[in-house]
Amino acid sequence: MMAERNTRTGTGAVAAGLTATQATRVMGANDRIRLGFIGVANRGGQLLNAFLKHDDMEVAALCDVQGSTLDRANQKWCDGKADTYKDFRKLIDRKDIDAVVIATPDLWHALQTIYACDAGKDVYVEKPLSITIYEGRKMVEAARRNKRVVTVGLHRRSSRLYADAVGRVRSGGLGKVTVCRAYHRSNMFPTGIGHAEPSQPPPDLDWDMWLGPRPWRSYRATIAPYKFRWWMLYSSQTANNGVHFLDAMRWMTGDAAPSSLCALGGRYAVDDDRTIPDTLRVTFEMPAGRLFVFGMFETSGNRTLPRAGYFELRGTRGTLYCSDSYYEVIPERGGQFQDARPRMKPVKVERSEGNHTVQHARNFLDCIRSREKPNCDVEEGHRSTTMSLLAKIAWLTRARIEWDPERERITSPAEANSLLHYEYRKPWRLD
Repeated sequence: MMAERNTRTGTGAVAAGLTATQATRVMGANDRIRLGFIGVANRGGQLLNAFLKHDDMEVAALCDVQGSTLDRANQKWCDGKADTYKDFRKLIDRKDIDAVVIATPDLWHALQTIYACDAGKDVYVEKPLSITIYEGRKMVEAARRNKRVVTVGLHRRSSRLYADAVGRVRSGGLGKVTVCRAYHRSNMFPTGIGHAEPSQPPPDLDWDMWLGPRPWRSYRATIAPYKFRWWMLYSSQTANNGVHFLDAMRWMTGDAAPSSLCALGGRYAVDDDRTIPDTLRVTFEMPAGRLFVFGMFETSGNRTLPRAGYFELRGTRGTLYCSDSYYEVIPERGGQFQDARPRMKPVKVERSEGNHTVQHARNFLDCIRSREKPNCDVEEGHRSTTMSLLAKIAWLTRARIEWDPERERITSPAEANSLLHYEYRKPWRLD
């Protein structure tokens, strides 16, 4: 086990000697799946709403480090009837809970997922999977050794529309794809997340638990509850939003991992407390012979692609633009020295699918019963999250990163491997 066995880090189900299989209830086909939710603000509330659309599950318990958030979620989603906890370990220890849904800040995903797997629980964990590449691999290992269903909240993986587009791309419908592009855009100029001085945390917030394995620091209103996504220690927008695009493009093309990448950007215009760039462009080179380009622009919000859509795949026969409600393929024409006629017929596929998070929750519940791999298995979530974390490393080092995806090591510059993980604040451990 990776955690110190004391009152800060122990999990009762495993400490008592139960195996992962023994810790999980044996459910019949008509049994309702009992879920515990860890982190119930913002995205956690959205996940509660999505799971409650399905009548073969029930919410057994809620957990959050802030009392008012916990009480509000219990009243709104559970009529005040769910058991509540501020310490996630107490929720995980419960033998009557089949699975946990994790929507805490990124820095907590690894420990909470691994504890849950070791206690025999299946896990739905929000993206990005982890805050370091080392953590992500440990999460995959925990899922496999405990034979757990672990799905990552990259919910477009449960879209039939996206799956149809994947089939078209992988069957050669675009020809050879050489460039994939996506952008996160939001004009946060001039004040961004604002400025705040260190202060006392809200009286009902367990700030020490919020910080978890990260270094101790005083509370700041521009960190919690949501603005942590603009602080390098706790998240990044490349991981928060970029992982959606990187995952979708990787799924479309079938690429597993990049071989190299570089990133440029900085804090160019927005005056706030952030420690991440307000402008960033990352270029990944894939072994199959194509580039992935991701731009994170928080100083301008105008369109970056010629067609509406989340991303663009440029092939030798056609270019695909995809969004949640439709995708279209624009035919290519021959250029210099080539036949100028269209190389294919235009394509447009529209589909109203409803909420993809609801569909992703359905897939997770189905896999709890079937024991099949979910639509976004933890390995897939790890590989896509790895790309977003490598982007952060490339920006921090100002170097071209050469990546060995089999060993999950940086071959050049070798000293950048120090950024694959960090030393946890005691008593938290990840062995």
